[in-house]
Amino acid sequence: MEHPTTAGTPTDATSVDAVVRAATRDDLPALAELCAAHALFERADPVPGDLAARLEPALFAEPARLGCLVLESGGVLTGYATFTRDFATWSASEYVHLDCLFVSASHRGAGRGRLLLDAVVAAARASGVTQVQWQTPRWNHDAVRFYDRTGARRRTKTRYVLTLAPQEPTAPGP
Repeated sequence: MEHPTTAGTPTDATSVDAVVRAATRDDLPALAELCAAHALFERADPVPGDLAARLEPALFAEPARLGCLVLESGGVLTGYATFTRDFATWSASEYVHLDCLFVSASHRGAGRGRLLLDAVVAAARASGVTQVQWQTPRWNHDAVRFYDRTGARRRTKTRYVLTLAPQEPTAPGP
């Protein structure tokens, strides 16, 4: 997945000091800290201690497996959005899956989450994709209200995760 650019990204007058841009390798330590804060906020399992090292190839390989935009305020990373390109069977079309969107608590409520979401939407449009999909925990009422205001439609599904134990590689058969 090509790294998105922020050219033409909408700006928000209430977020004058906030800039959305593509993540760089130098952002990895701060990005990993934001991911850890996000996982804690969402009551998820803790992120691995080597998250920055594990994200690097996904973000910076050619082609990249994961897109990442960061929100920078006053020279400090205060939010991020990660996304992948996926394929929907029923519509037989590609879409962007917004995996994570997070703004640190002290920077919420000033239009910064909208800056990130708008930048993801702009990247999706620039790549020719006509749909962005995501999910949020039902208990996160602030996020639900935020997403409702975007004009996105809610879908009701239950998300499952099956964690697989690592296996030793097997030799190919005859």
